[in-house]
Amino acid sequence: MGEKTINYDRLKQGGFLHQKQHDEDLFSIRLRIVGGQLSAEQLRALADASEKYGKGEVHITARQGLEISYIPFEDADALLDELEERGVRQGTCGPRVRGIVACQGNRICPRGLIDSEDIAKKIDDKYFAMELPGKFKFGVTGCPSSCMKAQENDFGVMGGLEPEWVEDKCTYCKLCQTACPADAIRVEGKTLDYDREKCILCGQCRLICPKDAWAVSKEGYTIYVGGKVGRYPRFGVKLTELVDEDTLFRVIERSIEFFKKEATPGERFGDTIQRIGFEKFRTFVLE
Repeated sequence: MGEKTINYDRLKQGGFLHQKQHDEDLFSIRLRIVGGQLSAEQLRALADASEKYGKGEVHITARQGLEISYIPFEDADALLDELEERGVRQGTCGPRVRGIVACQGNRICPRGLIDSEDIAKKIDDKYFAMELPGKFKFGVTGCPSSCMKAQENDFGVMGGLEPEWVEDKCTYCKLCQTACPADAIRVEGKTLDYDREKCILCGQCRLICPKDAWAVSKEGYTIYVGGKVGRYPRFGVKLTELVDEDTLFRVIERSIEFFKKEATPGERFGDTIQRIGFEKFRTFVLE
């Protein structure tokens, strides 16, 4: 029998990255981590696998992923089987939906306005590793602080809150003015001016007010599209703001449909939008 032929393209689909040590045929194995969340048992599984099959090292990628390096090809199946038994699944590379990044959102962070982990998991469940013309990256961030850089992803989701001033509860203490990062609130004596055009929907006025003088007028998901980093970075464009969850997932579905229909092989989402035209894209996904 001849030597076993290795299909490296197929391995890459499953998150295998051929290392520079070609003479030893070693791989880094990328794993499927949703929103950077891992249980203690998953961490123990990773430690055990890296010591048993690799060099006892686990690399944290720039997108909250994990890679175990120095894995001989012949050990890959055994490693993946052991990890899967303990709740750690295989990742992906190439022209498909990559791992979903997310902050902890309102489960943990006082500034969080949405449940980022929940949205990331729903996106992952439906779209992870979907074959597309080019790589496609989702980022979910809990508020306009944008810790997860929603504007740098092909499709970015950001929590937002539009405040409403409740005049009869206000003591004009100016705490909201001090907390507002956009200079959208001005208090002079017994007069308060709120500039909706300046507001970035962060909800800091509501968070800091000791008298509940700021209520919620509207809240939801703000969507950015077409962002990317790499050799030719581009900032994503705001598509719409404060939509509900059903609308968010309809926009995701239509965006992917647009990308499949219009993109050329290897093209990024933002490049497709730019080539076809933002208004045509906007009409397709929203109207």
